[in-house]
Amino acid sequence: MYTVYVLYSDKYDKIYIGYTSNLGKRLLNHNELGMKGWSKSFRPWNLIYKEAFVSKRDAMRREKELKSHQGRNFIRDLLEK
Repeated sequence: MYTVYVLYSDKYDKIYIGYTSNLGKRLLNHNELGMKGWSKSFRPWNLIYKEAFVSKRDAMRREKELKSHQGRNFIRDLLEK
C-alpha cells in the first residue's frame, strides 16, 4: 500500500505533497528526524489530507495531479473548510 499525503505548515503557510509506503515514519521524518531537505525549514507540519493506493504507479500519478494547478486549488479549498 502507498499513501499520497498533503502536509500544511500553519506557521509558514506552506504545502507539501508526497507519497510513501510508510506514512507514520514519513511524518516523523518531516517533523523531527529529517536533518536536511526543503520540508525541514517549515516545521511543524500537519497532515491535512491522505489517499491510499495499492500500486506505486497510481500513487505517483495522484501525487502529480495534486501538484498541478487544479490540485493545488483542491488543497486550498480543503484549508478553507
